[in-house]
Amino acid sequence: MNTSCVRADDVDVAVAGAQAGAGVVRAMYGRRLTRIDKGDGDFATAADVAAEKAVLDILRTARPDDAVLGEEGGQQGAADAARQWLVDPLCGTLNYASGTMAVAVNVALRDGAAAVADPFSGEVFFTDGATSWVRNAGDDTPLAPTPATRLVDVNLEPPFPSAPGFRAVDLLTRPGFAARFRPRVLSTSLALTWVAAGRRAAYVTDGGDLSGSVHFAAGIALCRAAGCVVTGVDGAPLGETGRGLVAAADAETHALLMAMIRSGSQGLSHP
Repeated sequence: MNTSCVRADDVDVAVAGAQAGAGVVRAMYGRRLTRIDKGDGDFATAADVAAEKAVLDILRTARPDDAVLGEEGGQQGAADAARQWLVDPLCGTLNYASGTMAVAVNVALRDGAAAVADPFSGEVFFTDGATSWVRNAGDDTPLAPTPATRLVDVNLEPPFPSAPGFRAVDLLTRPGFAARFRPRVLSTSLALTWVAAGRRAAYVTDGGDLSGSVHFAAGIALCRAAGCVVTGVDGAPLGETGRGLVAAADAETHALLMAMIRSGSQGLSHP
């Protein structure tokens, strides 16, 4: 996206959109919800659809000329538009449908402002692309990543596109992992906000190019703005040829994880 297209209040739009989606998710929690089959064991619920509508209502009102890529509604507007919003209205649908409150609402302007709302804590994590904050009960606090907790969230959900060279689950068996870190499995990109906020030391997931993913774009933006080290699982920068994601609170944690990943992986090393 051309930086000349950035508007000063984009972050306010992102926050408003995330909060609107979070309000729907919170209100519909605990209901018997219709499931929409997406194939391969994946599904959406009526809450996903309603939350996305709430987010889109905000974006259409504030930014009627911008394109949107939504998890449920797909592409709206030109895919090559100068400005495109990426929306995941309910990241952690399986958690939500099973009565677990580990979910997030992700709203990101590609290469710009982003916000991630936790519907149940009431927190909204947001960035203007340069700085990152968390808003709770009207108070804004700068995000400050730290590896102090030693907790590392590892996404264990299939598919495993880098197998047999690398599977995220294999990281847990690498020499030294248990001595330095403690694994967690959150199954939602809310974990990325926790890395940026210092509640997790790192987050690791397999996959292809996640930089433009509706699931991950907002969390990646937050981590970068907070000063985290963010690469693919091969150590390469995120992009069209990227593979997965390693977001670490600092360079030392990132280096340790990369060494563990490479110790048992074939074909993942990046010069």
